Amino acid sequence: MPFDRIEKTLGAEITALDKAGTAKRRETVIARFVAAAAGKGPRYLLDGEGDREFLRMNGNGYLGLSLNAEVMAAADAAVRAYGTGPGATRFISGTWAPHVALEDRLARFHGRQAAMIFSSAYATVMGTLVPLITPETVLISDALNHNSIINAMRLSRPGDKRIYAHLALDELAAHLTETAGKFRRAIIVTDGIFSMRGDHAPLDAIVDMARAHDDGFAENVLVFADDSHGIGAFGATGRGTEEYTGAKPVDVLVGTLGKAFGVNGGYATASWTVIDYLRETSPFYIYSNPITMGEAAAGVRAVDLLDSPDGAALLKHLRAMTAKFESGLTELGFETIPGEHPVVPLMVRDTQRTMALVAHLRAHRILATGLNFPVVPRGDEGIRFQISANHTEADINEALAVLAAFKTAA
Repeated sequence: MPFDRIEKTLGAEITALDKAGTAKRRETVIARFVAAAAGKGPRYLLDGEGDREFLRMNGNGYLGLSLNAEVMAAADAAVRAYGTGPGATRFISGTWAPHVALEDRLARFHGRQAAMIFSSAYATVMGTLVPLITPETVLISDALNHNSIINAMRLSRPGDKRIYAHLALDELAAHLTETAGKFRRAIIVTDGIFSMRGDHAPLDAIVDMARAHDDGFAENVLVFADDSHGIGAFGATGRGTEEYTGAKPVDVLVGTLGKAFGVNGGYATASWTVIDYLRETSPFYIYSNPITMGEAAAGVRAVDLLDSPDGAALLKHLRAMTAKFESGLTELGFETIPGEHPVVPLMVRDTQRTMALVAHLRAHRILATGLNFPVVPRGDEGIRFQISANHTEADINEALAVLAAFKTAA
């Protein structure tokens, strides 16, 4: 067998991941969902678990829109009108009316001139950040930014890369001061919501800082924010971290349809000039098929729903369930990171104990995902609970009761 030696090496690495408890390949397979009933939210049946119904506490669908009848109907109608897939990249023949309608709706939702959609938020970050970086650019990044940003930085070749400690704006200011006049362009890149912790970037202060240092760079200081976890779940009307912090608009805003909007795909929104430039230079856009027409139509309906009284009601309920769960954790003596975002971390700070807690939750029909090194830094191990507008008070009480039992047994 020609690959026997390399397979031995790869197999040893897989074994090491298994022993460390950081392997991810054994994925839970959801067979189908059971509709909400009797005061409880949706439940899920899993392959290999028979008719046991599970409460899902590890999904990104903060508004529950993937199960919304209007969103599903919009997808179905578009599939019947346009087919199941675009069949080509957009510049060849793959742009359909729902794609254009979605980009227009997203731009209007965010108060921007233009938007462009990608196959995912990860592809959006990789496909928009890298083309904006030149050899005369200094790239300045928060230490806890998402893996997509980290890999975009690795792929790019800026004149300099600077990292500031998480949310340490004094360090960010120092980097801007030190590099002014040495580079033509500076790009500050940050998550809006930091997905492993649920805390947020002070985008208001970051944008103001960028403007204060702008004259030091011939091609400006740009602010690039990936708010995939914030948009749809954070801010008074769900417009994310910009809205929550009262920030002036960032220069390039990345969002996703695959979390709060309940569909699939990512997007960037900015000025006409920036978006036109990215349409000409981003390989993730030029050489990849767009999302399907059904997904695009469902995305339009999801944005419309959020931007309505029904959306306001969903956000109000989401905040109430988030506060209830967070206060329940605190009352039980668990460590968490306070905040209004529906990512509610339970800090365990130990890999083996995190694995034991995840197993306990699953044994009691609650789906939760442990986060261990290297997904998070050593000492930050724990569980990222994610609250949804589909969760009810009964669901939150059930989860807290199971956690209380683990605390008692310990």
